[in-house]
Amino acid sequence: MRFLTQVRLLTVGQPMLLPMRADDFFIEQVNAERPGWDMNGDPWTVTTHLDEELLDSLRRQSAAGRDDLEVAIALAQLVHGELESYGTNGQQRLDEQQIGLAIRALSAVLKRLGIELELPYRNFSTFRTFWMRNDCSGSWQARRDLLDERFEPLHHRLMRVEETTLEALANPVSPRAGTGWPFVDEEVKELRRRFQSSTTAQDYRAVGTHCVGVLEALSRTVYDPGRHLREGETIPTPDKSKQRIGRYIEDALAGPEHADLRALTNKAIEFAHHVKHSSTPTRREAGIAADAVILLANILRRIEQEF
Repeated sequence: MRFLTQVRLLTVGQPMLLPMRADDFFIEQVNAERPGWDMNGDPWTVTTHLDEELLDSLRRQSAAGRDDLEVAIALAQLVHGELESYGTNGQQRLDEQQIGLAIRALSAVLKRLGIELELPYRNFSTFRTFWMRNDCSGSWQARRDLLDERFEPLHHRLMRVEETTLEALANPVSPRAGTGWPFVDEEVKELRRRFQSSTTAQDYRAVGTHCVGVLEALSRTVYDPGRHLREGETIPTPDKSKQRIGRYIEDALAGPEHADLRALTNKAIEFAHHVKHSSTPTRREAGIAADAVILLANILRRIEQEF
């Protein structure tokens, strides 16, 4: 019986601290029963193969402990490099099925970042058909150029997004990772992700939409008709976030001494809607709106603990 020691370089559910590389999508298998060395001094008992389970998981969810952005950067390098190797020196490590899986995983991760990947090929054979159709059958450089047309803009965009992550959105002073309200925390997570990948006015308008999504999740969470509905009123719908959150604030922070906090809540809600409906929102405006609703979520959570 062969005993294999399997080393997974990245797993879903196991955070890693080292910077991610294309090689992290591979697993090393070591034959622990028959150690030995080849003529080059390398352990001949170690084999490497693609971690297909990881790639399949990435199509459905983010890797725990890893940001989708760093996964996308490394995965784009892997897919680009494998296609280039196939089209030039024939030294690719993946087979037909595996490159297809890698491309689908890359598309899914990019989609979570708000980036669409449109490739006119889905595996090695369709890439070959594509380069033949574009008169690149006799030139390795021409095939590299075909790939660069698709992948270089993607690499540059991911680098720009990575640079913008230095513009971190607001974090609460409390040590908690979130509010503890599942629907709110999920909306905040999506808001952070959307802002991270935004580069155009249309993207920033979408950030405004996600801000409103956070507000609606808050309105569903904090508004209780049994406590906040006045006689003769009808229950406002969740999209009436200013009315629902406003009523919660009125009851939790009544009196003139809390007028500033009530006004702060209203202004945060109003500015989020302003960015959502603006024709030319800027990154600064989108960032301010996102910061405001994230802080509002944490303010409401703090009020709820003492209310």
